Amino acid sequence: MRTINHKMNSDLNRSDIPLINKVAEVTFLFWLLKIVATTLGETLGDFIAQTLNLGYLTGIAITGVGFLIVLAVQLRLKKFIPVVFWLVIIGTTTLGTEISDAIDRTFHLGYTGGSLLLFSGLVAALSFWYKKYRNLSVYPIYELPKELYYWIAILFSNSLGTAFGDFLGDALGLSYLQGSMVTGGIIALVILLHKFSKVNHIILFWIAFVFTRPFGATFGDFLTKPMAKGGLDLGTLNASLVAIAIMAILIVLSHIQHSRNLAQNADFQILKD
Repeated sequence: MRTINHKMNSDLNRSDIPLINKVAEVTFLFWLLKIVATTLGETLGDFIAQTLNLGYLTGIAITGVGFLIVLAVQLRLKKFIPVVFWLVIIGTTTLGTEISDAIDRTFHLGYTGGSLLLFSGLVAALSFWYKKYRNLSVYPIYELPKELYYWIAILFSNSLGTAFGDFLGDALGLSYLQGSMVTGGIIALVILLHKFSKVNHIILFWIAFVFTRPFGATFGDFLTKPMAKGGLDLGTLNASLVAIAIMAILIVLSHIQHSRNLAQNADFQILKD
């Protein structure tokens, strides 16, 4: 998906954005990283709760602590550092897996009830964000309060995406491939609407962000689940290691891309001066 451009404050020079911004720009590489991060979140979350048999509440405690640690590092930074940013994203996908599964299997609300609960949380987070800033622009972000809204919304959206993906499989009885086709079809529709319609791009971003979660999670299930259930039976550990390796390569590419953007903006600033 091409970059979703948003209106900036009139007093903010476009060439200064990479220098003060703290989050990833929404590019094709962003979506690739997001999907792989969701796959890793699914497999790693299942490894902690199921393979290690620690349970979902213990899983929430472990992944919650990990998320808060990397989030604290991210919030203290003054600029965008790709590896830290994507570690926080992985933290939200892993914690989101545990939250969604706990709602269904520990608190017995079911994936339908869990999806409604998490959707309400996402709407509330975005509503408070909009009430304060009168927009939901996700790039650039450099103010601490706005960044907190950003991460809260992302945590809810990733948890919601997990619940919806499980809803497709458990409540509707779709196979992992069928579930991927449904979520992939929704993502394709969002891309078409972005290119050929006047639908608000920020709304499309959040729809895509939610549905890339079950798309990646369904692929994670496809890698880990038994062949009798339509999976490849790689196991949660092996699947997590594969996802980590792919994620590492993509993060390196993100660092290279970001460094080039900084260099280009530095050259532009020299020419302008």
